[in-house]
Amino acid sequence: MNSSERLPGLPGNRDIWRIAAPMILSNISVPLLGMVDTGVTGHLDDAVYLAAVAVGATLFGVLYNGVNFLRMGTTGIAAQRFGANDADGLREALGQAVLVALAIAALLLLLQQPIGRGAIQIIAADTHIAQYAYEYFSIRIWSAPATLVNFALIGWFIGLQNARIPLFMMLVINLTNIFLDVLLVVFLGMKVDGVAAASVIAEFSGLAVGLYFVAVELRHHGGQWDLARLLQIEKYRVFFALNGHLFVRTLALMFTITFITAQGARLGGLVLAANAVLLNLQYLLSFALDGVAHAAEALVGKAIGASNRASLKQAVSITLKWSLLIAVGFTLLFAVGGGLYINMLTDLEDVRATTLQYLPWLIASPLISVWSFLYDGVFVGATRAREMRDIMLLSSFAVFVPAWYLLQGLGNHGLWFAFLIFMASRGIGMHYYFRSRVLGLVTN
Repeated sequence: MNSSERLPGLPGNRDIWRIAAPMILSNISVPLLGMVDTGVTGHLDDAVYLAAVAVGATLFGVLYNGVNFLRMGTTGIAAQRFGANDADGLREALGQAVLVALAIAALLLLLQQPIGRGAIQIIAADTHIAQYAYEYFSIRIWSAPATLVNFALIGWFIGLQNARIPLFMMLVINLTNIFLDVLLVVFLGMKVDGVAAASVIAEFSGLAVGLYFVAVELRHHGGQWDLARLLQIEKYRVFFALNGHLFVRTLALMFTITFITAQGARLGGLVLAANAVLLNLQYLLSFALDGVAHAAEALVGKAIGASNRASLKQAVSITLKWSLLIAVGFTLLFAVGGGLYINMLTDLEDVRATTLQYLPWLIASPLISVWSFLYDGVFVGATRAREMRDIMLLSSFAVFVPAWYLLQGLGNHGLWFAFLIFMASRGIGMHYYFRSRVLGLVTN
């Protein structure tokens, strides 16, 4: 059934790609930035810089992705209020998310020294790597206010089915970051400090763009700000109930990613650098699949807000189809072009050879990972955060850790094998909950 034949109110391919295409473009720019970070440090005269940026970037992945509930939770709430035509509720959803983002950023800045030194000591076994990693951390932490508010703004725009503004924000952030990476490291001779400074400036550039478009969007939707409600702690009950579960869920996910980096470090600097390159491939896959998942978030949330069961089922069906097609494409891409990608990122022959040994795990990853990415979008739109939390905890600590323990004799191969088992567990668990916990929300 094409978009001209479907019933009014049911989403079609055009509705999916109106959201997914801009989000895929903006999401892919993030790992492309990671590739540039890796590339500029990978061509310096010592692999210690590449390893230090990998450690520092992993730490910020934990910190910033740990509060990614600001994006996910805001999307689900905004999408449901958009479906219910609640203009005042849209403003409240945005205001609550921004205020919480600023409070968390202030806390991170206040506690930056114990967080940075403690985490890097755990992750980086090599003292030389740890020194440069902390230098990177101490600069980049000042991006926290802009980064966290950007999460809230992007989530809000996605909930309103406006993916063009997040695309523009991400392009501003990442193109600015890439330009400054090259300028500061390649031309001005800076090292990890240049990579970190580029990130700080870029995030605040994106924030300026986002705030401008928020003002434009609010004029279109109308409604009034209720500052008294924004300052009443009890009005945050729904926000914190939803986002508390998402926070725990995200921490469990980042535990798994950090565990991979930490175990790689204990297997040697070459394995750590190789895993940094391979994780960039996984991030590239995840951000592409997340583009379709973002469409699922917005359309599922709107369908539930409007109590439209047929629209809900149609949104899930179409996003599943496109997610599978993208996963197949990435498997072929990694199989054919993975070696070229590795050679582009580093000219260190020992890092290249080590990375190629583990590339087959990334070739298998798309078809195993696709299910968890799609269902993440569905569950976010449905605001079923409790189930997301429970499945992630189970997959991380009852599946991934035991699998790694049993497979650790295989070295880094065992580590990647355990990771794929973890991704499969997430997909299976969320599929189990889908019919009763998501479809059951809408009965008509």
